[in-house]
Amino acid sequence: MVDLGYGASGVTALELHARLARARPDVEVLGLEIDPARVSGAQAQLAEVRAGRTPFAPDARVSFGLGGFEIATPQGRPPAVIRAMNVLRQYDESDVSEAWRRMAGRLSPNGLLVEGTCDELGRIVTWVAIGSDATPRTLTVSLRLSGLEHPAIAAERLPKTLIHRNVPGERVHGFLRALDTEWERAAGMSPFGPVQRWQAALATMRDAGWPLLERSRWRLGEVTVPWEAVAPASGL
Repeated sequence: MVDLGYGASGVTALELHARLARARPDVEVLGLEIDPARVSGAQAQLAEVRAGRTPFAPDARVSFGLGGFEIATPQGRPPAVIRAMNVLRQYDESDVSEAWRRMAGRLSPNGLLVEGTCDELGRIVTWVAIGSDATPRTLTVSLRLSGLEHPAIAAERLPKTLIHRNVPGERVHGFLRALDTEWERAAGMSPFGPVQRWQAALATMRDAGWPLLERSRWRLGEVTVPWEAVAPASGL
C-alpha cells in the first residue's frame, strides 16, 4: 500500500500500517512525499521505530521514499491500494482527472485509489474510491458523530472534484441537504445516542430512494453512495 503525501510527519503511514496489520499481517506501507526534507524526517522517525523507542512494532513493514503522482515503488511493484488524502487540495479542479489517471495507472489490476480530504483531527473525512481504470466508483462521508451538529459540515472537506459543486442543481448538494434534513428529523432519537440517530437518518434516506451502500459501516459514522449519485452535473 502507498500512503501518498503523508505530510510533515511519517506517523500517519506508521499508524496506517498498525491498523491494517491487524487484518493483514503481511501488509507493507510505503510513504511517499515530494519534499526531500519530509522524507528525511520520516526516515529518522522510522529509525526510532526500529530501535524500539516508539509504540510501533520495530519490525513494522513500513518505508519512506521520494515521489508524487508517478508512484515510484521499489522494483516498480504495483500497489494494491493508494491513499492520497489532502493531496489535491492545492490543485485546480481541472487537474483532478489527470492526477487520478496517473495514480490509478500505477495500481495492480484490481487495485483501488482512495483520494479525499480530511480535517486536522480526522473527524470530518470524505473520499472517492477509484478503480485501476481511473473511473470513480463511490463517495464516502465519514464523521465523528459525537458532538455532530450538521452532517453537511462535510461540505468543507469534500474532495477537490466536488468541493466547488455544493451548489443548487448539483447532485452532491442534494445529497448533503438530504443528510442534514434527515438528521434533523431524527432528532427524536438523540436520547439513544448519536449512532442511533445517524442510523435512523440514513435508513429514512434509503427508504426515500437514495442508493446508500455499506450499511454495516453506518454505525461508524460512515455513509457511502455510488459515484453516479453525486457526480458533477457537467462531468470532470
